Amino acid sequence: MPFLELFDETLDINSTENYELSIQVSPDELSFCLLDSIRNKFVLIRSFGAEENKYFNADKIAEIIRNDDFLTKHYKKVNCIMPSQKFTLVPAPLYDPGKKTEYFTFNHNPEEGSIILADKIKDPDVFLIFSVSKAISEIITGFYPGISPHHNIKIILDQTWAPRKSTNGNYLHLHVERDFFDLIVFNNNVLKFCNSFKYRNISDILYFTLNTFKNLEIKQEETIYLSGLTERYDDLSSGFSMYIRNIKFSEPTGNFTFSYVFNDTELHRFLNLFTIVNCES
Repeated sequence: MPFLELFDETLDINSTENYELSIQVSPDELSFCLLDSIRNKFVLIRSFGAEENKYFNADKIAEIIRNDDFLTKHYKKVNCIMPSQKFTLVPAPLYDPGKKTEYFTFNHNPEEGSIILADKIKDPDVFLIFSVSKAISEIITGFYPGISPHHNIKIILDQTWAPRKSTNGNYLHLHVERDFFDLIVFNNNVLKFCNSFKYRNISDILYFTLNTFKNLEIKQEETIYLSGLTERYDDLSSGFSMYIRNIKFSEPTGNFTFSYVFNDTELHRFLNLFTIVNCES
């Protein structure tokens, strides 16, 4: 099982009541980080990834949590992200909680064993309706009672609020998960496009993205911000460099700092995990 761990020497397992836990859970991975809320500093990250072409089921997620020395502790606050490729946006003035399933099925067929959740987004003023594994959701709420899982798009929209507000013209963001990627386009801080695409290889990502840009008349001179499973000089960023002039990696920003142990880490890889601490529940 692929594994990543970084931790500061000040990390104290007996002081977790002063820490904020952020956890991202999906069939692909379970990752979490700890924010020391007294110093506003991230002091730990751990990530467990499923083997290639394999997935975690609910039992495996529960096993990882039970066996981890930090995940069963008590925290000042717990945040949770559950990425999902299936979602739809509903303008807040039109939203009716009793029609959550109806909104979702307008665009997607619910999968067996899934549960439909709703996430409020402040800007733009919408509700995001999404589906996740019911079994995994119940595992998470069982370990962390009262928690409300957030969708990954909510975190990205909150994270990009400041830069897109100060950008004249288009703001483009692409976030990559293992089996799908999210593409978001704002123009003068108005949401013009927000969708997820399944992909099998880098060529799929380039094709869907560049075709969308063509339809929206986005020019080569634009800047695209990348996050998630991509790195500097990898096939994806190199591929985009042939068509898009400016490529930037979206770094986590907020009222926090990072321990020096994160200095050599591609922080955009865990953009959602770090920046969920900025989000209003």
